[in-house]
Amino acid sequence: MTTKNLSILGSTGSIGTQSLEIAEKCGYSVSALSAYSNVDIIEEQIRRFKPLVAALVDEKAAAELKIRTADTNTKILSGLEGVCECAGVVQADTVINGIVGMAGLRPTLTAIECRKKIALANKETLVAGGQIVMNKAKENGVHILPVDSEHSAIFQCLQGKPSNKALKKLILTASGGPFFGKTRDELKNVTVKDALKHPNWAMGAKITVDSATMMNKGLEVIEAAWLFGVSPSKIDVVVHRESIIHSAVEYDDNAVIAQLGLPDMKIPIQYALTYPERYESPSEELDLAEICNLSFYKPDYETFKLINVCKNAFMKGGIAPAFANSANEQANLMFREGKIGFLDIGDIVERVAEEAPDIQDYTLEDIENADKLARELVIKYAMER
Repeated sequence: MTTKNLSILGSTGSIGTQSLEIAEKCGYSVSALSAYSNVDIIEEQIRRFKPLVAALVDEKAAAELKIRTADTNTKILSGLEGVCECAGVVQADTVINGIVGMAGLRPTLTAIECRKKIALANKETLVAGGQIVMNKAKENGVHILPVDSEHSAIFQCLQGKPSNKALKKLILTASGGPFFGKTRDELKNVTVKDALKHPNWAMGAKITVDSATMMNKGLEVIEAAWLFGVSPSKIDVVVHRESIIHSAVEYDDNAVIAQLGLPDMKIPIQYALTYPERYESPSEELDLAEICNLSFYKPDYETFKLINVCKNAFMKGGIAPAFANSANEQANLMFREGKIGFLDIGDIVERVAEEAPDIQDYTLEDIENADKLARELVIKYAMER
């Protein structure tokens, strides 16, 4: 087993906690941890894994953590700067980015500049800054390995492919979320509690709501386009309710290769860390006879319009995907706070995305300015409704 030293960003979330389980199972060291504000969980992680540094974005929470861990040798940092320091910590060779939202972009860039291998679960990094991220990764010889189950599946299916010329299309599967088959009329009065009832996956609130609106799949289309160097026109989405086929690849001879497994994020997390090797599974074995049936459906693009909003933003290019992503982050938050309805998310994000500035050769500062403007527009249009 190859010795690895990890920095885990977003360590108190779903990806982070499962990554720590994998680290412990594989005997990997953990040099850095970061989270937003959960003092209780990260204190427990510090005492268990003994990292050199740990950071909380929330300054007040970081101050409390510093007091509570004063008897340890872990240095406590704060703010986004602290998270970036965790991403670049010298001792770590691999950074797992499990941060939620566009907040993961700067730490990813820091890790690339420090030439760390990146296990990427933060899809917004590529949605908002794909051009910058992929260029910097190439310049620094950095490998970005996908952690999302869909992109991990595609990555695995592409092993041994002769060339990109033989690739016909990528097929991203989607569970359809809790509202599969519902019409717009049936979704008018759904609650946050309803939206958080995902049928197959246990995830954080933001991504679970994104799954309910299917914005998550739109973001994944953009992520796949950057990761695998293909146009969204060569990426299909198919609803697969059982979440057993995690995605597939079709070649020019119409052969389709798929990756199957139980819906357990530990599998793609471990593969990103152990690639190109495979270790004993952290998950249960898939029994196809027990599953019996696998079903497939075309997405309802009219009711769940955000998949096409993302595709259109990518084709527009430049800052447009970042603009659509930030609009969604704000609308998703406002829905979870009870300030707008479920259908308002798609309607408002669609409207805001159409107003994205035409900035093709963008900088990190352009992305951050676009993020601010998109959020302001969402709040404005939400108030009008």
